[in-house]
Amino acid sequence: MHQRLDWFERLPAEQRAGVLLVTQTGVGNFAAWLTRPGESIRLTAEAFRIAPRDLARRLSLRQTVELVRVATDVFEQHLPPLAADDDERRVLVEGVLRFGREIAIAAATVYANAAETRGAWDARLEALVVDAVVRGEADDAMVSRAAALGFDPAAAVLVVVGSTPVEAPEEALGELRRHAHRSGRSVLVGVQGQRLIVLLSEPSGPSRGPGVRGLGRLVDDFGPGPVVLGPPVPDLRSAHTSAREALAGLRAAPGRPDAPRPVDADDLLPERALCGDAAAHRALAALLAPLHAAGGALLDTLTAYLDGGGALESCARALFVHPNTVRYRLRRVSELTGRVPTEPRDAQVLRTALVAARLDADELRNPYNERQVGDGLR
Repeated sequence: MHQRLDWFERLPAEQRAGVLLVTQTGVGNFAAWLTRPGESIRLTAEAFRIAPRDLARRLSLRQTVELVRVATDVFEQHLPPLAADDDERRVLVEGVLRFGREIAIAAATVYANAAETRGAWDARLEALVVDAVVRGEADDAMVSRAAALGFDPAAAVLVVVGSTPVEAPEEALGELRRHAHRSGRSVLVGVQGQRLIVLLSEPSGPSRGPGVRGLGRLVDDFGPGPVVLGPPVPDLRSAHTSAREALAGLRAAPGRPDAPRPVDADDLLPERALCGDAAAHRALAALLAPLHAAGGALLDTLTAYLDGGGALESCARALFVHPNTVRYRLRRVSELTGRVPTEPRDAQVLRTALVAARLDADELRNPYNERQVGDGLR
């Protein structure tokens, strides 16, 4: 091993001693088995059981295969010449072949068991991280667990939620992970009943464009129904904000059956507000803030246009202005809000925003309305 493997000499002394211990035990068991050929080879269990526990973690599977190859080559070179006759030579050659097969299977079993144990532990850690994000418990323990799983806590994060795959869920989740890694993202996956929550790292920074791009094949790995994207956030500690909005969007998504797949949580603001989402209510009310700052004419024009069923002429008559003035003001509304009043979906969003703003204004004027209603119900 010293002669043929360059990396073997660089191992710490205790690891080289561990390899020596395994090899010596294997040779002893092999020699004992040759005297009782009718018994099974006990080399597999005993040789690796006495190895130091961290040996499998320190040596890669490739390195272990190289060690097994060296040991087998030495056996093939030095054992057959010790035979007294052809019959003994045949027995030794067959024994070496069985020895090589058994030790290779034993090594593979050790690494398979280690991988299964590590996979089960990683799955538990991953579930804890995703659950902490959903509940908003962004503490140091969560960050440490995510880092142990290879997820960069300082990277921007995008939360995607949908339904759990119905058919072959394990295979679908495996494909989801592979698609995420191919797109250069780290991924954490959590299955909570029928709900699938995916945390994706955002390598290009917290902007919506890069967050949505490249998610097509990943979205196909979700189960049937809507898939909702939360807004990108700067790091894992603030991922609960993205998760909260994405989950609110998932609850409200049935209210918009024609929504694209995936759909941004911000594109479901009216439905979320109807479901009682306070964050959506505030976002809708804030949508009209630029119109208030620009003066009352734009807000009055938008209100008259929407109340009039989207007719330019009737809106112009109600405001006593020229239709071109209405067109100009609506263009300004689009520039300030990012919503086009002449588009049906944007018109619905703006109309809901007007209602939210009126409710907020009424609450400011009558701060005891909610308490009075509650007292009346009691």
